[in-house]
Amino acid sequence: MFRRILIANRGEIACRIARTARAMGVETVAVHSDVDAMAAHVAACDLAVSLGGATPAESYLRGDAIIEAALATGAEAIHPGYGFLSENPDFVQAVEKEGLIFIGPSADAIRAMGLKDAAKALMETANVPVVPGYHGADQDDAVLAKAAEDIGYPVLIKAVAGGGGKGMRLVEDASGFDKALASARSEAKGAFGNDAVLVEKFVSKPRHIEVQVFGDGTDAVHLYERDCSLQRRHQKVIEEAPAPGMTDQMRGAMGKAAVDAAKAIGYKGAGTVEFIVDGSDGLRVDGFWFMEMNTRLQVEHPVTEAVTGVDLVAWQLRVAAGEGLPLAQDDIPLHGHAFEARLYAEDVPAGFLPATGTLSHLVFPELVRADSGVRAGDNISPFYDPMIAKVIVAGETRDVALAKLRAGLRGTQVAGTVTNLAFLQALADHEGFAAGDVDTGLIGRDLDALVAVPETSAEVIALAALGALGLDRGSDFEGFALWTPLVREVVLGAHIARVSVHGAGQFEVSVGEKVVSIERAGGWRVDGAKSTAKIVASETVVSVFADSAYHFDLINPLDRDASAGGDASLIEAPMPGLVRAVSVTAGVEVAKGDALVVLEAMKMEHALVAARDGVVAEVLVETGAQVEAGAALIRLEDA
Repeated sequence: MFRRILIANRGEIACRIARTARAMGVETVAVHSDVDAMAAHVAACDLAVSLGGATPAESYLRGDAIIEAALATGAEAIHPGYGFLSENPDFVQAVEKEGLIFIGPSADAIRAMGLKDAAKALMETANVPVVPGYHGADQDDAVLAKAAEDIGYPVLIKAVAGGGGKGMRLVEDASGFDKALASARSEAKGAFGNDAVLVEKFVSKPRHIEVQVFGDGTDAVHLYERDCSLQRRHQKVIEEAPAPGMTDQMRGAMGKAAVDAAKAIGYKGAGTVEFIVDGSDGLRVDGFWFMEMNTRLQVEHPVTEAVTGVDLVAWQLRVAAGEGLPLAQDDIPLHGHAFEARLYAEDVPAGFLPATGTLSHLVFPELVRADSGVRAGDNISPFYDPMIAKVIVAGETRDVALAKLRAGLRGTQVAGTVTNLAFLQALADHEGFAAGDVDTGLIGRDLDALVAVPETSAEVIALAALGALGLDRGSDFEGFALWTPLVREVVLGAHIARVSVHGAGQFEVSVGEKVVSIERAGGWRVDGAKSTAKIVASETVVSVFADSAYHFDLINPLDRDASAGGDASLIEAPMPGLVRAVSVTAGVEVAKGDALVVLEAMKMEHALVAARDGVVAEVLVETGAQVEAGAALIRLEDA
């Protein structure tokens, strides 16, 4: 076994690898950018080396610097985690050239699966079923459009390199093909440096089911399947294992196909074979097709660990150190059910825009496994993926596991940035999901209901008002001044509350026509009923964690007029990011909804559109510029 390894990654996956390594007695070396110098993954490791810079290109994508760090610290092997350099065959070769071990597959195996078109051709020769589509080298627009017509709409345009939904567009009919192709190519070029695409048939009620495989370079096994059908814009949101409705016959067929795929390339280490499955009439052995193989550990691997009892990172280290497969296929157990929900810093009502901020409060309940790379007090950086944590639960049955997921999400507390927590809770409560009737279109069909903001109760607003005045802690008169009435008005976003003190720990809060009585005595009693709500307040936001998480902006009434409304003539950056493209010039007429600027932030492209008809008066930014949130980009004037 290794004495010391270097982890060439950051965030929750680096922390997760370090945890297993420590349990195995293996020392770890962290690498970090300048902005990650005090990050959780640095604290989790025994040694740390700075790579400098802030962006991935300046830090975590610098393979030469990472190899130098491994050699300088005496590391014997490099674990790439996922993302960054994990599927870069040139990096693998550079690692091995220096006498180090890459904890993962060979460069040849990564190359074989790295381009989706070549991978599908290879799978056809291995008798693995593939989705009908065009995977040819001719990338002429007319050739691709003709292929789409031959396949039959709807079709998917997909980047041949990379993954994560980047460079992927759904096209419903021929009229939208050219625009979708240009958009997919642009995003693929920016994300992977390769704008080549493939075109494939879009299955009408698709399920995304993937199989965890593990090889030792000669033999391979599978560790059953995961259902990743709950997706938004091809990004997985909640994953589970095993797949709902899975039969022994179907599991055997998919498992065999996945193992055949792994053996065809002499696969070594942990990998995932992803299938698109036709869920329109149950799960059938003739209704699944190979999509791609991810030659690395997956984000959702913990649900497989939960139902098999296998530590996949431990297996990675053992096989990379020269051992054979730890278990034979028939000896790998499958027990119970598990879910994983991805908790992100993102503004759901604003269209799931990635968010930044300082985590003033972060707590997870004991019944969940929370794989996280951040702590209370840490910043969510604009330079990296905005994931806060993966919330993982397991139970004897799917119903039990789902109940634990709901409870775990209710008990999760995050303050300091907006999150998708309420969206995850709505998904966990969705009737179709509860019944196991899942497909990749579920979120899109019910998006309005899933992102609807429920009406906030007067009781929650009243508790927030106490937090805003500091009355949830300290003196009962902290929010008041001498010689003034013991009544204060608090503006909480769109809500106004009037707080009055009626003795030690006794308050009345008026919210509209409703008067809420609150007592603080070793806990809260609201209108006589015990409440377990927790209040967390900062200078600008107060959060109440009750049946859900509620966040209120603290507004100075004197500033309300200045902050009210918005200027539809000014297009501003909603988050820090890189200006990838400017689509207009001064003097050009635009219509409401026209794309003006493409902003790249947190690994995704976001099109900023005109809020009204008009003429471009000024272009205030250039392509390639790095901008802060709120930066003015385009100014419109009346036509």
